[in-house]
Amino acid sequence: MSNAHATTAPATGNLASIVTVGIMFFVFGFFTWINGSLITFVKLAFDLNDVDAFLVPMAFYLSYFFLALPSSWILRTTGMKQGMVLGLLVMALGAFVFGEFTTLRIYAGALTGLFVIGAGLALLQTAVNPYISILGPIESAAQRIALMGICNKTAGILAPLLLGSLVLRGLDDLAGKVAGADAAAKQTLLNDFAAQIHLPYMIMAGLLVVLAVWVWRSTLPEIKAAEANAAAGTSGESSIFHFPHLWLGVLCLFLYVGAEVMAGDAIGTYGQGFHLPLDETKFFTAFTLAAMLLGYVVGLIAIPRFISQEGYLGVSAVLGVVFSLAAFVSHGYVSVGFVAALGFANAMMWPAIFPLAIRGLGRYTELGSALLIMGIAGGAIIPQIFAHLKNPGNFQLVFCTIMLPCYLYIFYYGLHGHRVGVEQRRGAIAAAT
Repeated sequence: MSNAHATTAPATGNLASIVTVGIMFFVFGFFTWINGSLITFVKLAFDLNDVDAFLVPMAFYLSYFFLALPSSWILRTTGMKQGMVLGLLVMALGAFVFGEFTTLRIYAGALTGLFVIGAGLALLQTAVNPYISILGPIESAAQRIALMGICNKTAGILAPLLLGSLVLRGLDDLAGKVAGADAAAKQTLLNDFAAQIHLPYMIMAGLLVVLAVWVWRSTLPEIKAAEANAAAGTSGESSIFHFPHLWLGVLCLFLYVGAEVMAGDAIGTYGQGFHLPLDETKFFTAFTLAAMLLGYVVGLIAIPRFISQEGYLGVSAVLGVVFSLAAFVSHGYVSVGFVAALGFANAMMWPAIFPLAIRGLGRYTELGSALLIMGIAGGAIIPQIFAHLKNPGNFQLVFCTIMLPCYLYIFYYGLHGHRVGVEQRRGAIAAAT
């Protein structure tokens, strides 16, 4: 029996709800994909090596691991709509903290700001992802999330372009001046450079507060997840551990987000391995995001009209393997181009994995969503592995060795993993009737 649809869920054509959620996905994208440019920024501003610079995505994505479960508890009290408002306000606080401490060149404080931004996003995503998944039929959830992904990746393209033009101008010249300056002059140059981040982040903090007020006053309806995402035979389930397809999905999201961050945030560092100019590599994240945007458009057209969301997930994983191998055997701009092309392969993975993993969880939907959001910590761990293992002579091999197992597991989940436990439950129901 297919999933039941809640009477409390608004119609899929509810334009106001779609627009509101789309704006929040735009916010996700901007603050998530600006990290690729921030790695380049902090490496120069704080005079860091690659391992320390990659603490940027680590601090950001680890917040999902620590805050996702508390977010699910908060949402039970506040409801999804008020939880979204709270998430936006926490993000505003984090943007303020990051801007202040970066201007002072206190790296621990800057990382704290990124952690707080991630905490707000953890709350926001724990609410919004299941919200859009159960806003209509779960079988077409990937199509709705693809539409949200277009909003997300459009912001992701704009983020590095804006930061690059406003803050990261003339990086190669500045790096040369810093290298040739004495200690006092070097500190002056770096202080002036770091201070350029302050105004953009204060503006972002203010806009987040305005958006929070707008969402609070909006007509965005509440959806009761336990009703909207129930499936036959699940009402008697007494534990979240009775849904193995969810736990396999958590691992799948962990590996997917790690691969996504490698292709998006680490692409600049990857390009620098070929000694490409900093004034070019700072924009490479935008190329990955443009490929993802194209992937979302294709997915929006294809799912479920021509292919199921689980079938497209398998195809995407195969493309990930092909592009990773192609990046390994090529060189320079061509190799970077294949890394950027991974954005196309990655685009429809989250839209497919998330609804497949939460399918039929019923009253465990918020908890299941939180566990999946915890899987975003893959974006903290996997790039750090890359930063620790790579060196100028082996960075392509390390990149490929990390990416291939990720995509192979994602292929397994799309082919079989999402059905583990689900088919047994349906068989038991059929036998009982």
